[in-house]
Amino acid sequence: MSVLDLVCYARTHSPFYKELYDGYDSSTPLAGLPVIDQAAFWAANTVRHNQVLTQAHTDGLIFKTGGTTRAPRVSFYTNAEWDAMCRTYAETLPAAGLRHGDRIANLFAAGELYSSFIFALNSLQRSPIDLVQLPVTGSAPVEFTLSTMQDFDATVVAGFPTTLSRLAAHVVASVGSLPLVRLVLFSGEALYDDQRALLAEAFPGAEFRSFVYGSVDGGIIGTAVLGSEDPRVFRAFVDSSVLEIVDVDTGAPITTPGVAGRLLQTDLTRRLQPMIRYPVGDLAAWVDVEDGIFRLLGRADEGARVGPVTLHLDHLRDAVDRAGVVHQGVQVVIRRVDSRDQLVLRIAAAEQDPSRVRDEVDVISPRFALQVGRGVVAPLAVEWVSALEVNPRTGKTVRLLDERSV
Repeated sequence: MSVLDLVCYARTHSPFYKELYDGYDSSTPLAGLPVIDQAAFWAANTVRHNQVLTQAHTDGLIFKTGGTTRAPRVSFYTNAEWDAMCRTYAETLPAAGLRHGDRIANLFAAGELYSSFIFALNSLQRSPIDLVQLPVTGSAPVEFTLSTMQDFDATVVAGFPTTLSRLAAHVVASVGSLPLVRLVLFSGEALYDDQRALLAEAFPGAEFRSFVYGSVDGGIIGTAVLGSEDPRVFRAFVDSSVLEIVDVDTGAPITTPGVAGRLLQTDLTRRLQPMIRYPVGDLAAWVDVEDGIFRLLGRADEGARVGPVTLHLDHLRDAVDRAGVVHQGVQVVIRRVDSRDQLVLRIAAAEQDPSRVRDEVDVISPRFALQVGRGVVAPLAVEWVSALEVNPRTGKTVRLLDERSV
């Protein structure tokens, strides 16, 4: 589908897009259309009385993000859309390093409306090369995962870095290493140096590659670039989507390689829940514009990805408000502490008891509380400050600071 056809279809059949594009005509180029406001989009994309969908959802799948429970973000796919996305991605699997006859332990998250395990399963089934899957899931006990990989001679293991690291720690403590594993595929989070060192000890013969860059919201966004040693470099799916990098403050298009901006996606294959100029939540820079190659640079200000959990910034600020804190602003910081991600809420206010803030964060994201309890991510920290950091160019408060280094 062309961009023009998609825009016309969305405007005609989706109440949300009809209102969004009021005043724009068919001659308006994609870059001239408004960027989706995430808060407005998800307020309209509800389970009941949905204003984004273009028709009744009568076949396909429904997924939910692993983030906050307040105003849950739900994505709708038809069977044809899901199949097309999996087939498109499957063609790129050799670029991720897979070889004929590989035996892959799939440790992505399954159940509870999560998409990663099913996406990996369906995509690998459509691979142009012969593969064997071990559908373990990331929630399986590490003892079971290890024995399964040993019993069936797994050569590849795929999952979130936190899940892979938990397995690697068990491998090192119990059997020392699994030298037969030649490829570790990760997705959903960045892979940090401390995790890489642990994985290299557990899987000494393995290389580390990104499985896919995507999200429940936007679908597949980028795939590994064959021959690239940088795990944050991806190639866009130029036949099925349009990626833009725009200035964070002005929204102006960026085409100069190396210049950071906000990443927007337009998916040309999804008609049921159109995603047009949707901010995926990351900063990126072009490596090669013509070939659609880009490098991720960290999170933008839509959401904070802490280990395997996404917490949306507006919900975190609401949690502070519901805790009864009178403040002049809230800043979200992510850092690495003891080889784990840590969420920090920096609050411009006099020091107070942080327990109510922690309780409210647990309410909006039970999954975050669960991962803290499991030791996957560090406990929430609250900092009381007199002033928040601002953008030196605009003077605006920086909503999200990512202090992690990859």
